[in-house]
Amino acid sequence: MDVDLRHLRNFLAVAEEGGFTAAARRLHLAQPTLTRSIRALEDTLGVRLFDRTTRRTALTDKGRELRSSLVPLLHQLDTALTGLRKGESLRVGFNWGLPEGLSGVAARFGDDAGVTVEFVRTDTPMAGLDTGAVDIALLRTDPLPRGLRGVLLCEDTRIAAVPGHWPLAARSRLGWAELADLPLVVNTVSGVTFPAMWPENRRPTVGAECRNYDEWLEKVAAGLGVGSAPAAAARRYTHPAVRMIPLDDAPVVRAYLAYPSHGAHPQAARFADEAWRAADPLATEAVAVNEQPVQGC
Repeated sequence: MDVDLRHLRNFLAVAEEGGFTAAARRLHLAQPTLTRSIRALEDTLGVRLFDRTTRRTALTDKGRELRSSLVPLLHQLDTALTGLRKGESLRVGFNWGLPEGLSGVAARFGDDAGVTVEFVRTDTPMAGLDTGAVDIALLRTDPLPRGLRGVLLCEDTRIAAVPGHWPLAARSRLGWAELADLPLVVNTVSGVTFPAMWPENRRPTVGAECRNYDEWLEKVAAGLGVGSAPAAAARRYTHPAVRMIPLDDAPVVRAYLAYPSHGAHPQAARFADEAWRAADPLATEAVAVNEQPVQGC
């Protein structure tokens, strides 16, 4: 007999709530949708499960019999399905600096979903997402490459990283346009600042290139040029020979949680959804992917 499990769960909700209105609210369904579901189940089974009047909804004898059988069966099924998640992991890739609070989100998600969330650092532009080394990744690239879906997790202002022995390090603020006159240290793998971000007729020269954030800091400290990074970098990474200075009129840095459009880990979209729901409710701007709230990184 071709009985949909969804119909059985809907039946149990109506039986437990004692009516269609309360059951529809519990299931987050429109009441006509729930009514059609119960009718489809009755038609498939060939029996009436509820006596309906304008005042009440009550189980028939067959309905009570089905309810008694379903409760232990569905409990056993839920236990078996939950058990399948034991030992399952969700690998979250990043190439530097996770946003504040994401580790807490991961811990809560792991407890609720019954999976282990693992953070994997990979110093590649796609943080391991393109090679299958991770299931979902934090990407600071805008827009997202084709073939990926994601949520805009946060956005951040920028700071300038200036060699501490340069006179410029005494400034309290710098303008984005001022950096065009200085050599730029460029992180070619996981960086967020490149000469092409300035007007074509006034772009900074490349003073040095590197492949990760640690190298970037050291090259700035050595005086090979200035750099620019999200303001979160100044809060989480310091160097005694580098001065972090706020930048005016600089483009924001957007960070996405991204996963493949097809063939993604079944928990990837759920984790991304949980992460953006944890965004700061006082964020001043609600931009973007799927109308999700945005917070500082």
